[in-house]
Amino acid sequence: MIVLDPNGEKLNLMPLNVGPSHPATHGCLRFLAAMDGETIVASVEEIGYLHRGFEKMVERGTWQQVVPYTDRLNYCSAIMNNIAFCRTVENMFGVEIPERTKVLRVIVNELSRINDHFVCVAAAFQDLGGTTPFMYAFNPREEIMCIWEKLTGARLTNSFARIGGLSRDSYEGFEQDVLAALNSTEKALKDLHACLDRNRIFLDRTVGVGKISAEKAISYGWTGPCLRASGVASDLRKDEPYYDYETYDWEVVVGTQGDCNDRLQVRLAEIEESVKIVRQALKRLAPGPVDIVDPRIRVPAHKLAYQDMEGLIGRFKSVYEGIRVPEGEYYSGSECANGELGFTIISDGSGHPYRIKVRPPCLTQFAAFHELVEGGLLADSMAVLSGLNIIAGELDR
Repeated sequence: MIVLDPNGEKLNLMPLNVGPSHPATHGCLRFLAAMDGETIVASVEEIGYLHRGFEKMVERGTWQQVVPYTDRLNYCSAIMNNIAFCRTVENMFGVEIPERTKVLRVIVNELSRINDHFVCVAAAFQDLGGTTPFMYAFNPREEIMCIWEKLTGARLTNSFARIGGLSRDSYEGFEQDVLAALNSTEKALKDLHACLDRNRIFLDRTVGVGKISAEKAISYGWTGPCLRASGVASDLRKDEPYYDYETYDWEVVVGTQGDCNDRLQVRLAEIEESVKIVRQALKRLAPGPVDIVDPRIRVPAHKLAYQDMEGLIGRFKSVYEGIRVPEGEYYSGSECANGELGFTIISDGSGHPYRIKVRPPCLTQFAAFHELVEGGLLADSMAVLSGLNIIAGELDR
């Protein structure tokens, strides 16, 4: 492949297809690179290999039936997707959820963030050839997955949230299990920092690689840890607080260089902040309902439906016809593990969504991938991709 450089000189470049059947692209991403030796001169990305048609499929069911589909967006932190969607619908109703529900949502949100960041960092180490840090990261994650099993009945796609509440209350011994998982998390963080902070190979592969300025990251629409790694202290939990996040003692973590190393280090530091938030939330976890008392939203309990005619009718209509969300268009964004996960919802007042449009954080991050890798080595592109933490289910929707 012969092209001309800006000076009119001929360059003999080799086109190289990377992915989707490549371990570092995780079977779902592809980019075509024009190579000058080991250097990427130009790159074009392609997505859609895992496209599920989320935004059209959810129009077929009721509002509550959207929840299992949200699990399949960022499946590394599925409960956060549940809660982000339910929060948007609750905002359309203009209702306030019970206090215990808020605190439980904060706890499972932050545990999900810890899970997601561990997956990102572990996969990044694995892609760069480091197996030991992978195991350090996955051990505490396994403890959290066991909590999900007890709490929701599932490990990966949990469908835990409900519009107006949660599918069920926490189980006996939940607080003790969470504290044990937090202790394991703090130990794993020490082990991970011992592995990487002064590791020459890791630093050579990540420091100064895939750098992006704060201005450029903002222009691409970046959010979450990737944006904060470029020095922008933007976090919806602080900027547009919800679930009383502003009352917890925690800090927004920012980087300085905006390179691969910063993006991974910011995630590790955010795990520490999430641990602090969960410890505080456990102290606030007081007895109370986990479901809203509002006949427009609440699905009557099974035992009520078996004993009361009105309860039976209410449950039948809620399940088969769906709750009736007020007519209108609404957008709400939540600070999920990868950044701002937003839902634009259009309701025609029926029991089914008229239109749902998802704003996934991965899409804007991957849009800048070509700029991050062009001029760098092919091997560096793997480090860049890992640091961005592209989750294909969220990217392709």
